[in-house]
Amino acid sequence: MSTELATKGPLRSATAAPAVAEVREPAHPAVYFDGRTNRKRSVKLSFTGGVDIIEQDTILDVWSFGDVRRADGPPNVMRLSCVAALPLARLEISDPATQTLVAEHCKALDAAGLGQVRTGKIVLWSLAAVCSIVGLAWFGIPHVADRLAPYVPMAFEKRIGEMADGQIRGLLGGKECTGAAGQAAFRELVEKLRTAGNLEIPLDAHVLSSGMANAFALPGGRIYLLDGLLQKARSPDEIAGILAHELGHVRHRDSMRQMIQTGGTSFLFGLLFGDVSGAGAVIFISRSMLDASYSRDAERGADAFAIDTMQRLGRSPVPAGALLFRVTGAQANKSISILSSHPLTEERLETMKKADRTPIGPELLTAAQWTALKDICK
Repeated sequence: MSTELATKGPLRSATAAPAVAEVREPAHPAVYFDGRTNRKRSVKLSFTGGVDIIEQDTILDVWSFGDVRRADGPPNVMRLSCVAALPLARLEISDPATQTLVAEHCKALDAAGLGQVRTGKIVLWSLAAVCSIVGLAWFGIPHVADRLAPYVPMAFEKRIGEMADGQIRGLLGGKECTGAAGQAAFRELVEKLRTAGNLEIPLDAHVLSSGMANAFALPGGRIYLLDGLLQKARSPDEIAGILAHELGHVRHRDSMRQMIQTGGTSFLFGLLFGDVSGAGAVIFISRSMLDASYSRDAERGADAFAIDTMQRLGRSPVPAGALLFRVTGAQANKSISILSSHPLTEERLETMKKADRTPIGPELLTAAQWTALKDICK
């Protein structure tokens, strides 16, 4: 039974109970926290009709024996709570003899009490919070990213791309390839694709000396071709189709959309795991760009752009599909691949074959230019 603090009177309960003339048994030392403040109070305990909590001959509270429960505490200290007291009210007992008396009088000491109930509620609410965060990350943020990306100013998008550029280069561990003849050929190829695709924004394209077979785009028109993919290519049309695909992501602003989505998801899971540092989010976002983890719809849209661009140049889109197939192999029976978020390579190659036309346009690069591009990192 919880009572109010009495400030005066000899051994008087804080309720209207009669004054206690004397303690019937020796008082036992303890530390008391009343649950209202963090004040540590030295008290004595008496075990009469309950656990009497006494400070300077005044009964502060009386805990019924059946309401006393054991709480988690430090080693060699018995920490007690009371079902009927304030939630944060505690007794701490270091004296072994007093601990023995508590165990003898309080038969429900280890029964389920408020502490266990509160723990169960905390677990349930925590699970609900986790489910809410996962649901928001899975459904809510992608919807917001789809709506928000088209309205991001291009100047801001370019700044985002510049920020991610340093992380990308650090993660790859490779340097930019600077062969003069190769750079000239690369710039000419990219410009032909940009013009055919009717892209108005200027492109910032680079070849990096990484052995990874990949190409990707960052927000703001930044395009990256990795030497590992370039060395696997057998013709300019193969590389042109891949670059046109990345230009499709630029046109549809898929990189900005993905960065909003990944950044929002990173922030939510940072809240969940207690790490909301900006550096961690940037690294997470940059890694997602390297993984090219766009949705399948975004990939199909970029493929459609690449097919249209190659047809405008009078070239076939099929070589790009052949290069992808050569890099990833057959994916029909694989759950994980280099480009697992993309549509299956077989599906993409079949789509490109259906759009195939006999090449009627000029070669995109001369033999000398193609050789220089292949040697750009040497």
